[in-house]
Amino acid sequence: MLKYTHKLTDNPGIKRLFPKMVCMKEKNWWLVSIGISAALLIILISLWLQMNNYFVEPTKLISEEGTNIYLQKNWENKLKESGYTDQPTIKVKTGIFIQSLKFFNSTEIDLSGYIWQRYQDGIHDTIKPPFSEVGFVLPEQVNTGNTITPQEVYREHINGETIIGWYFEATIRQPFEYKLYPFDHKTVRVRMWHKLFSKNIVLVPDFEAYTSTQLDKIFGIEKEIILGTWNREDTYFDYKPSSYDTNFGISNYIGQTDFPELHYNFVVKRKFENAFIVYLLPVLLVATLLFAALLTVSNKPDLVSKHGFNTSGFIGACSALFFVVMLAHIQLREQFPGSGIIYMEYFYILMYVYLVIAVVNTFIFSIGAASWLTIIHYRDNLIPKIAYWPVTLITIILVTLVVME
Repeated sequence: MLKYTHKLTDNPGIKRLFPKMVCMKEKNWWLVSIGISAALLIILISLWLQMNNYFVEPTKLISEEGTNIYLQKNWENKLKESGYTDQPTIKVKTGIFIQSLKFFNSTEIDLSGYIWQRYQDGIHDTIKPPFSEVGFVLPEQVNTGNTITPQEVYREHINGETIIGWYFEATIRQPFEYKLYPFDHKTVRVRMWHKLFSKNIVLVPDFEAYTSTQLDKIFGIEKEIILGTWNREDTYFDYKPSSYDTNFGISNYIGQTDFPELHYNFVVKRKFENAFIVYLLPVLLVATLLFAALLTVSNKPDLVSKHGFNTSGFIGACSALFFVVMLAHIQLREQFPGSGIIYMEYFYILMYVYLVIAVVNTFIFSIGAASWLTIIHYRDNLIPKIAYWPVTLITIILVTLVVME
């Protein structure tokens, strides 16, 4: 046999750990490593495609008939059971159109657009807002110092009803989940109350104002809206039952338990390409450079001379790579203050662990310490080299499966 393919039986430890790899040539080991890595990469990409799918399961309101059925079942019947027969439900048709949307930070969104309401003569006379007053409340709006009070821009009386429209600018604060970043999507919800929320007034979508509100349609938003690193996915109306542990000082407050709040929802999905280039690509490059540095590890004089390997140089290279990873990690973390560990952070954590393991491995190998660590000393540190990418991909796959649960 060639001198670089001596039998594994010369090393009982390796034979005991890897019995099926006995007498394999080094070239074949690399082929096995490449084959396993390719298969694992395909599995990882398939998991990423699953993570990138968008799924939403709330009850979407697509028609006036369906809305009336929902309210009858989930609100009006409950009122009768609770004895609230003296306050009939008043429905006010409400619509919204978003002209601009911007994620201000990880928990706040800047919105601007129009909200309008329809008030029928003889039914809504006592609740119709007079001129210069606003008929709605955005309960999640926060005052940033730059927002303006909604301005009435039109009021028309047609066919026995008054249509009032307001232009609004608002900063909405709501919690977002970033666990799957960069494969995440966000549902921006605009919660709307009637201004007289102490009464039994329920806002209902103004379906007639839109061309279509079917499940496969996107409506209520500017077609040419600029979303930066996001793509439009879906829009829909729905109700969320809201309950409070206070009556706001209003005796016999009817909306304290399971009151149907109208939500307009706008779903956006993150563009993976931007996050990949900014945050993931540097980590992949560091992983590749670390692997290249690991390949130079050798105690054979000809290879040492050819690659210029020395322990101090290897540790210095790992230190430089560590600072690259750390700075990128800090930049990523600053985007999501207050959030838990997001998916992409595990790549950085993995690189920290790899850098430490690589330094320890190289130091032990170069000084010839712990001769019983066959996995390090065997065939010029071969096992850590061929196991690098398979172990890396297996770890990422396991982390991905855990995050997807």
